Amino acid sequence: MDRRTDKSQVPNLAEPRPLRQEEHDLISSIFSLTRVGQLPTARFDASVKDMEDGGMGGIRFVRPDRRRFGMELVRVEYQDSDGVLVSITLNTDDHGDLLELDFWKVDFSPLKRYPRPEEIMLGGGLSHPL
Repeated sequence: MDRRTDKSQVPNLAEPRPLRQEEHDLISSIFSLTRVGQLPTARFDASVKDMEDGGMGGIRFVRPDRRRFGMELVRVEYQDSDGVLVSITLNTDDHGDLLELDFWKVDFSPLKRYPRPEEIMLGGGLSHPL
């Protein structure tokens, strides 16, 4: 049996793409949970790149200059359709702009279903939905 990967079936993670509506909605919803008055330079028309995270759904905002991690702005949780907890963090860069929307599924499996804004809860408590 030939186990080589068919490269035509593998997405090019290095290729920038527009922010999807579901990503925009999730970021807006997550940001509304913060105590920061104004969304950091979100540039929802900006390009993003899919993160190499094993299919967990993370994205990184594309910037013309190299940026580094600044801080975790907010952490939320969501229960995927297979019942596995997913931690989602909205991170800023060292200039205060959005850097990434990072997903971590606790069993390291790929995301089954992208979260809807009404399904997220502040990190630390799946028992108390927003």
